[in-house]
Amino acid sequence: MSIDSPSTLAIDPSPFAFGIVCARFNESLTQSLLDRVKTVLREQGEPAELVIERVPGSHEVPAGLSLLAESGRFSCLIGLGVVIKGSTSHHHLVAESAGHAIQSLVIRHTLPIINGIVVTDNLATAEERITGSLDRGREFAQAALEMAQFRQKWI
Repeated sequence: MSIDSPSTLAIDPSPFAFGIVCARFNESLTQSLLDRVKTVLREQGEPAELVIERVPGSHEVPAGLSLLAESGRFSCLIGLGVVIKGSTSHHHLVAESAGHAIQSLVIRHTLPIINGIVVTDNLATAEERITGSLDRGREFAQAALEMAQFRQKWI
């Protein structure tokens, strides 16, 4: 696990439109993740557009992202979810499937999409990554800002 986050750049979000698709499964954690992402996206100003859609679980996040990508309205998309290991290995299937689907969307739409699906072996680790010192929501939002700016430069 990497705990050394990249340096943070100050980026004005006002030229950019962001779409977020957030799973409801593990809702208290996904809501905290979403709240942290929104806070960071708005720290330097207000984005031109910020659309938030909720879907049942992390497995549905790529379908939601695909629908938003088809609109052509967004500078960058973010998919958020929390997958915690249960008594089976189902969490690996969900995380891997969602990750591959998200990457396929990136290539097909030439659109940055941040894979913000947190996958952990237990609740304590999920909490540390979302509401604790690691703050993956901040990292996902910062990556979205940087990639929106990168896309603007080249398209």
